[in-house]
Amino acid sequence: MTLVTGGGRRRIGLLGGTFDPPHIGHLRVAVAVRHALDLDEVLLVPNGDPWQKRDARDLTPAALRLEMVDAATEALTPTARVAVSDVEVRRPGPSYTADTVSQLQGAEPGLEVIVVLGRDAAELLPTWERLDEVLDRAVVAVVDRPGAAAGPLSGVDPSRVVAVEVEQLAVSSSGVRDLVAEGAPIDVLVPPGVAAVIAREGLYRGRGGRHVAG
Repeated sequence: MTLVTGGGRRRIGLLGGTFDPPHIGHLRVAVAVRHALDLDEVLLVPNGDPWQKRDARDLTPAALRLEMVDAATEALTPTARVAVSDVEVRRPGPSYTADTVSQLQGAEPGLEVIVVLGRDAAELLPTWERLDEVLDRAVVAVVDRPGAAAGPLSGVDPSRVVAVEVEQLAVSSSGVRDLVAEGAPIDVLVPPGVAAVIAREGLYRGRGGRHVAG
C-alpha cells in the first residue's frame, strides 16, 4: 500500500507500548518510520493500563513509564519530530488503541493516523479489541527487518497495511531489565535520562527495588 500525502492534513505515526523501559530501539523505529512515510510526527504513547499484559508480570507504574519516555525523547533533536502523548495514561480503564485513535482524531479533525507495530505485535492484531474501528480510522505500518520475507496479516485487509523496512537494533525492554537485575551497565542501550530514572527509583532490581522485573 502506498501512503499519499495531500490535502494539508496532518499525518502522524502512533507508536504505543508499555515502554518498560524505553530504549534506543524504540527511538530508532520512531525516527525511521517518520522518515520513510514522510509523516509530520510520530507520537510515543505509553499504555496506561495494558490489558494484554496484565497477568504477564509486574509493571512499572504508568506515571514512571511516561516519565521515562519523556526523558528518552530529550536525547532527540527537533528535526526527529518525535513527541510523547499521555493520552492513555490519563484515560481511565484499559488502554485500547481504538479509543486512542478516536480521541486523537476527535481533538484534531482530519488527522490521519498510522499505527506503528513490529511484526510480532502485528501478528496479534486479530486479538485486539474493536480492531474494525482501528482499521476504519487508521492504517497499520508493520515494521520488518530489511529483506524479511513477511506475508500478509491473518484477518487484516491488506489495503489497510503498509510495510516499512527498518534496520533494527538488538535491544529489548526485557533485556534491559535483565541487565539491571544483574547489576550490568545499560548506558548505551537507553538514553541518559532513562537510566537516571531507573537508578533513582531502583527499578528492575528484584526484591530490593520498587519494581520486580518479569
